Amino acid sequence: MKRIFIFVWLQALLNPAVAQNQTNKHMKLNAGIITRKLAETKAFYTRNLGFGVTFENEFYLLMHTPGQEAEISFLLPHHPSQQPLFQTPFNGQGVYLTLEVAEVDRVYEEMKKKGVAISVDLRDEPWGDRHFAIVDPNGIGIDIVTYSPR
Repeated sequence: MKRIFIFVWLQALLNPAVAQNQTNKHMKLNAGIITRKLAETKAFYTRNLGFGVTFENEFYLLMHTPGQEAEISFLLPHHPSQQPLFQTPFNGQGVYLTLEVAEVDRVYEEMKKKGVAISVDLRDEPWGDRHFAIVDPNGIGIDIVTYSPR
């Protein structure tokens, strides 16, 4: 084991690109939305989609999917702790999320029972996917899909 470590360390020392490549392999994405609607967003994602809260405070909400495979965050606009880049609120256009599920028909029926407005009715696409769409309190389209094995 020591030999492998020393070899990798020497490679990184002699070739910084190798070290950079190793670092980039451990990347995790967390999309963030700047919104005034933290409470409504939390209620929507927990009640309707089964998301959990990873962390929250008075200006930030970090949520995770039911199996904790992915996270999304929400931030109050114009918060003094944030740099100007992270101040402007989302305007409700140009963003969508895709949630891949095992049984889209079952999730569709659950959404209808909960009274969630369906924006795109359950349908099969020519390329094989079966999906429907809803919209969160921020205007973000959420495409809920079961992918075809094609």
